[in-house]
Amino acid sequence: MFRRKKFSPDWTEKAPSSGTMRSIVKYGNPNAFKHPSHGWVTMMMEEFGMSRGDFSRKIEEGNQKVELAKPVGLDARHIDRFRDIVGSDNVACDPYSRVKYSYGKTTEESMELRKGIVRDVTDVVVHPRDKQDVKSLVAYCNDNGIPMYVFAAGSSVNFGVRPAKGGVTLVLSTHMNKLLEINETNQTARVQPGMYGPAYENALNRAPELFGAKRRYTCGHFPQSFEYSTVGGWVVTLGSGQASTYYGDARDLVISQEYVTPTGTFRTREFPAAATGPKVNDIMKGSEGTFGILVEVTMKIYRFMPENRRYFSFIFPSWKAAVNASREIMQGEFGMPAIYRISDPEETDRGLKLYGMPSFLDRYLVRKGYRPMERCLCLGNIEGDGDYTKLVKKKIMKICKAHGAMYLTGYAGKKWEKTRYTEPYMREDLQDYGIQIDTLEASVTWDNLHKVHEGVRYFIKSRPGTMCMTHASHFYPQGTNLYFIFIMKTTNVEEFRSFQRGIIESMMKNGGSLSHHHGVGRMMAPYMDEYLGAEQMEVLRTIKRHFDPNGIMNPGGQLGLDLPEEERKHVL
Repeated sequence: MFRRKKFSPDWTEKAPSSGTMRSIVKYGNPNAFKHPSHGWVTMMMEEFGMSRGDFSRKIEEGNQKVELAKPVGLDARHIDRFRDIVGSDNVACDPYSRVKYSYGKTTEESMELRKGIVRDVTDVVVHPRDKQDVKSLVAYCNDNGIPMYVFAAGSSVNFGVRPAKGGVTLVLSTHMNKLLEINETNQTARVQPGMYGPAYENALNRAPELFGAKRRYTCGHFPQSFEYSTVGGWVVTLGSGQASTYYGDARDLVISQEYVTPTGTFRTREFPAAATGPKVNDIMKGSEGTFGILVEVTMKIYRFMPENRRYFSFIFPSWKAAVNASREIMQGEFGMPAIYRISDPEETDRGLKLYGMPSFLDRYLVRKGYRPMERCLCLGNIEGDGDYTKLVKKKIMKICKAHGAMYLTGYAGKKWEKTRYTEPYMREDLQDYGIQIDTLEASVTWDNLHKVHEGVRYFIKSRPGTMCMTHASHFYPQGTNLYFIFIMKTTNVEEFRSFQRGIIESMMKNGGSLSHHHGVGRMMAPYMDEYLGAEQMEVLRTIKRHFDPNGIMNPGGQLGLDLPEEERKHVL
């Protein structure tokens, strides 16, 4: 008996040609790919009514060379001065560089660039070699009223690097990408903002060899964009890593920062705590380049003890049971897991199918009361001292079982961990067939979690043929986050943009935060005045006027600080 060969679309297997739009759009390593599995393809065909024929008509977009009709808007004397400061090799005005360093990784940007649509673009790209270069560049641009933007890894998903008013973009990851010092006594690391996650983590893991340290260390911060994001980017956008439940969010990891602003340079003190008034150190976290440029940061580090890591996974009979157990775990005061995730019923069922759950196991789960579109998957791990990880796992096991969960060993957690950084690679494959996948997330309190979950899902599912997979993955005693992954079939940029804005507004209307860990950028900016209110926004604008009196730092709507009234949204 012969088995029919599984259908596989004509996925792209070659790196994009140099100089093309697609080479800018592509996520991560140009030569790396993670194609949707057979299960993904089957799911798309069923959900969107697609046939094999539909998956045979690839949309060949983005292969054109980058061209710009918009000339450089800066006078040649300014560009010559930039060359004097950083050297000619570190200044670029060619069309490819101007576009590459003007865009992040939002779905909307990707859709437009594939079609050759270029909106805002920088005039000149500059790669400072050190913080003295940054000081000289900021001073010159401030004196001459030249807008300044910062680009590190370019993994922004909220238009955070978009140069709305032209000017100059500083790329910090080219040269300012080093771990400068490990202070083993204080258990801190001083690092430059352009250092990529893997390089930072590797240097900490190898602290004895590289710095003569007695121990090995870890940064504790592992966002999905870990391989293609930087330490500075984590800090200025208030990012969260997948192990934040134990290690904390980026804001919790920062001890001290050094900034260059138009009104001067300053470094905050490295004390672990000080009762010296409101902390400027906290104000600068999440400032997204609107007050100044981060040039060094001192971070907490943790002992690296992977041998003590303990994995777990459970299946709960319902979303309510999963949420209640999670709340009890986070409020139990016996210690926190590092990675902890709960998937809602739709994400659980789609995930089990995509991972190829055997039919006999499905039947067994149903017999035990874990029914499709009701059951919820939980997975994670615990890190730290061996006695600690043993205790925390024991407590988690007890609480989950008390809420009706079945233990599934640590297999699911280990399997998820192997591919946790590669999921974004699928986006280009899906876009080749007119399918868009994107995410939005909100912080929620325990007492409002279900309202936000139900309300946002209702809006997303009100569009026919739209998938919505939701999970919570950053936990606190007072609440968690909801991460909405939506998948839709469209090639219409305006349709996508309108639908995405509707989801943002639905999160706000139902009581969720505007953003949990992706920052504000220009995507969320129109909602900031209503979200924070007039008094808090005026505080931020006052700080902006102090540090940046001429308005050159990331102008054009970042954080909503300089948006005109007519562009502000009112939805609550």
